[in-house]
Amino acid sequence: MKITAMMVAIICLAVSASAASGTRSVSPAEARLYFIAPQDGELVNGEFKVSFGLRVMGVALAGIDAANTGHHHLLINIDSLPPMDQPLPKSQQVRHFGGGQTETTLSLKPGKHTLQLLLGNHSHIPHNPPVVSHKITITVIQKP
Repeated sequence: MKITAMMVAIICLAVSASAASGTRSVSPAEARLYFIAPQDGELVNGEFKVSFGLRVMGVALAGIDAANTGHHHLLINIDSLPPMDQPLPKSQQVRHFGGGQTETTLSLKPGKHTLQLLLGNHSHIPHNPPVVSHKITITVIQKP
């Protein structure tokens, strides 16, 4: 009986250590992440709606470890993708939607901006292979 309890404790510790070490979740090769709105090249007002689309996978809250799910991260004016084997940092340029949100309203200064989506797993770590959208460019104009 004591051996069984010890084995369970070791297994739990190993699972916990694996999650903490930054294990990437597997994603289907055909998974697609994209912008519903705005479209590449679009002119938008200073405050505008951004809608996220996802195919072949589902959206889950951060912290929920379920196969073929993740949550959105919006990359704003990022030149290159962050490391794929680490949790995504949270900043004004890397917005987290761990509550399962599939849209947001952004307010950006007038000018050209780039937007890109990256799906993170339950621990905010990109999947393997990464599920990432094409980068789009928008131009923010002042409200009339």
